[in-house]
Amino acid sequence: MGQDQTKQQIEKGLHLYQSNQTEKALRVWMRVLEKSADPAGRFRVLGCLITAHAEMGRYKDMLKFAVVQIDTARELEDPDFLTESYLNLARSNEKLCEFQKTISYCKTCLNMQGTTVSMQLNGQVSLSMGNAFLGLSIFQKALECFEKALRYAHNNDDKMLECRVCCSLGNFYTQIKDYEKALFFPCKAAELVNDYGKGWSLKYRAMSQYHMAVAYRKLGRLADAMDCCEESMKIALQHGDRPLQALCLLCFADIHRSRRDVQLGLLKLHCLCEKIYRTKEQQRELRDHVVKFHECVEEMELYCGMCGESIGEKNNQLQALPCSHFFHLKCLQTNGTRGCPNCRRLSVKPGYV
Repeated sequence: MGQDQTKQQIEKGLHLYQSNQTEKALRVWMRVLEKSADPAGRFRVLGCLITAHAEMGRYKDMLKFAVVQIDTARELEDPDFLTESYLNLARSNEKLCEFQKTISYCKTCLNMQGTTVSMQLNGQVSLSMGNAFLGLSIFQKALECFEKALRYAHNNDDKMLECRVCCSLGNFYTQIKDYEKALFFPCKAAELVNDYGKGWSLKYRAMSQYHMAVAYRKLGRLADAMDCCEESMKIALQHGDRPLQALCLLCFADIHRSRRDVQLGLLKLHCLCEKIYRTKEQQRELRDHVVKFHECVEEMELYCGMCGESIGEKNNQLQALPCSHFFHLKCLQTNGTRGCPNCRRLSVKPGYV
């Protein structure tokens, strides 16, 4: 595959990816990686694969492609390519919580001054380093890095970088328990997405909504927290971003705990105990928790209003309607009606469970 064909295939993959046809885009890029003889084209397609896997939360694959990319950059003997590949290596390790490695790779990037691309990437390097320091609970250095990244974003009018920094600052202020600022910064990120993010990945909207949900929950504004968390979860499900889905589920659990929905916690407890005792073949304990589980289900009326099966016993995708009735998603899809099967109220905005 020559230079021109490589370029065409990369652009084809980008078009598919922007159309939310992620798996097709990945297949196109993987074919380019296997067949292209153009090192610069291979470097670019590796960058696409790294970004895509980062947004899907596939961080081990992200690291794998980052390692291949740095070998390609060394083959090209281009300092610009090398700086960019070290940044991708730093970001991959950051996502995998290898914070000391992240800081080391970031420092390598910052030491490679004089390259054309280094000044453009310094803001991203500072952001990644700040996230690593935050992960290590070195708060003063984390804040210094975030402020430096924010200055780079403002000086270069880089709204996308500014959005990412605001999300990280939201996380920072949550950890030091300044919840007003923890809300201010992700709200600013959400404004940037609304004003400038038409062509951005939906991941930016999802992250801003998630950090807003956390801050709202800390401030006791539980309805706002639930709305933001539902929006973030919707995008995470759409992208197959399992790490973000896990964060949203944890946030949902915290919201329910703040509402003192103790019964939901007991339901999950009995379900988990049932699995443990079933695995250990301890029949008496197993029976006890099965009985308690079904007592909770009956008390909370946790039944699908269509098929009649209990909800929460199996790992099924659910759909909540504005009237507060919820069902198995597959049951609603086969129902063929827009109204709630229980109360017949029209469903305008579904929730996510």
